[in-house]
Order: sequence, then structure tokens, then C-alpha cells
Amino acid sequence: MHALVLTEPGEEPSVALKEVGSPALGPHDVLVEVAACGFCYHDVAVMRGVLRRGVKPEVVLGHEISGRVAETGSAVTTVAAGDTVVAALTIFCGECSRCRQGSEYRCLSGKGVGHGVDGGFAQMVALPETSVVAVPQGLRPEDSALLACPIGVALRALEDVARLKPGETVLVTGAGGGLGVHAVQVASALGARVLAVTTSPQKVEPLEGLAIAEVVLAGELDYSEIVMALTEDNGVDVVFDTVGSAIFRSNLASLAQFGRMVLLGEITGGRASINPAEILFRDATIVGSTGAERRHIRKAAEMVAAGLVRPVISRKFALADAVEAYRLMRDRQTFGRVVLVP
Repeated sequence: MHALVLTEPGEEPSVALKEVGSPALGPHDVLVEVAACGFCYHDVAVMRGVLRRGVKPEVVLGHEISGRVAETGSAVTTVAAGDTVVAALTIFCGECSRCRQGSEYRCLSGKGVGHGVDGGFAQMVALPETSVVAVPQGLRPEDSALLACPIGVALRALEDVARLKPGETVLVTGAGGGLGVHAVQVASALGARVLAVTTSPQKVEPLEGLAIAEVVLAGELDYSEIVMALTEDNGVDVVFDTVGSAIFRSNLASLAQFGRMVLLGEITGGRASINPAEILFRDATIVGSTGAERRHIRKAAEMVAAGLVRPVISRKFALADAVEAYRLMRDRQTFGRVVLVP
């Protein structure tokens, strides 16, 4: 089979499309024929060399995997050959304290798919049966690939971490990106008023086309001032931030009393300075959120099937064109998600 191997990270990374043997299966493993694999900013960070910790040498990237079960190990009972599945984001033990509490994404011995173990930038991938989730047959493979990340990731962050309530106001930064454009939809589906921030003028119209958010174009005027004007100087209940340190102060200035800022990305690798008084006087909460559990993936599938969330895919690429896809992602020239189709 063909697999795209990261041979040397860097601003212009070296990758090689190699012919490799099909993955070996253990008794509890399934072999998935990859139909589509989303290209996440996590993959961009690994390719650039910004994210190195725990990355397998010459890793096959890709954790947003959808496909068909081609073969199962002898002890597999939950899926069968021919089933349509998507990958969870982590290989987990199912037995440690975190797994027992329903936080398998942060399993104490877990490894990230496409990070610590090879992922879906390949024609085939082997995964434990616990790390795949069966999905309805009717969904397009490229749409299914986005169920765990970004849709499930957004759902977990908003519902479980931010504790979003219907009627609250959510500010989504990087709203034209792969995570942001789906967070806008998830927040709206959960009953929130959504303010969508973008720095890209060309992304304003497609965001307005979603018809569920008020779009804020960040420019010379700090967008926190626009947010305050739109909320009668109250601020927002939740900031869903996909960008990180570069806009941290604007996010904090946008928060209402008892506001919650959820951090899901760090694009520049920079640092943010904090005046603790700004947090204290707001009684604010700042928390990080990554990943999704199997329950979020299942709920994401239900939301997509019901038409509450529409997977947004800007372009599809072959494995051989992954570097072109990387450059577009790195330079923020895409709206929504890019998908590789082996």
C-alpha cells in the first residue's frame, strides 16, 4: 500500500510517498481501508516541526480518518468487514482511571493516531476496535472524516468544558478555519448566539452564508470593542479560541462577567501576558480543551445526519499533493477543512 511518510519536519517539510507493507493485525485490531482523511492544524504543526513531543519517527500523519473495515482480528466483536467507521483520535487502554471516567482521549498510556502511531495519510490503517466508531452508511466519506475532529472536538469544548447554555453568547475566533467554521455551527445548534471573528476579508461572505452567526472582521479596530458594542457592553459568555497567544488579550477583553475562555489552538507558538486582575474582576475561567471521546463522535454523527451541522470542505487532495495542501493550511488560504483522499 502507499503511505505518506514525514521524513523531515520544517517550514518546507520533506515527505515521501512510500510503498509499505499492510499493517499487521492483532486479535483486537481492525484494518481500515481509508476513504478520506482530514488535514488538521495538528498535522501542520507536526510538519512544520513546531510540535515534536511524542511524535513517532517518520510518522504517517492524519487522525481524521473515515473508511471501510477491510479485515478484523480474531477477537473483534463490535464491527465487521464492510462496516463504515471513523477513527477516534487516540489509541487507549480502556482500563486506566481516565478511561474508566470516560476520558479515554487522555488515557494514561494512550497514543495519538497520526502522532504516536501511524495514521490515515495512507491507503490502509490498523486500529484497535475500541478506537473506531461505526457511522451511518449515508454520509459521504469526506464528511464522516470530520466527525471526530473538528466537529466532535468543538462539541466537547462547548458542551462539556465551556458548559454552554442555550441563550448564551459565544465568540469563535479563527471562524473561517477548519475548527472554527464547525464550532460556529455546533454553538448555534446548542442554542447560542454566535459572533464569528475572522481576519480574512475573503472569508466574510462564506461565513455569512452559514446564516447562523454575526461576522466580525478583525482589522485596525480591536475586535473586542466591536464585541462590546454588539453585546451592549456586557461581553460574551464563552470565547472559543482556535488561534492562541496572538489574540489572547482581545479575547480576555471580550469576556463577560463569569465568562469562560476555552483555548483550543496555538498558531504562532508565542506567549501571552496576563494581568490577573482582569481575570479576578470578571470571575473568569480560562481552560484548555483538546480532543473528543467516542460519545462526542456519535453525537456529532447525529447532528450531521439531522442537518444541524454541515461539514465544510474547501478542497480535496491526493496523497501526492499533501505538501500543496500543507502550504494552503499554513498560509490560512482555506475555508473550512482540507481532506486527503488516498
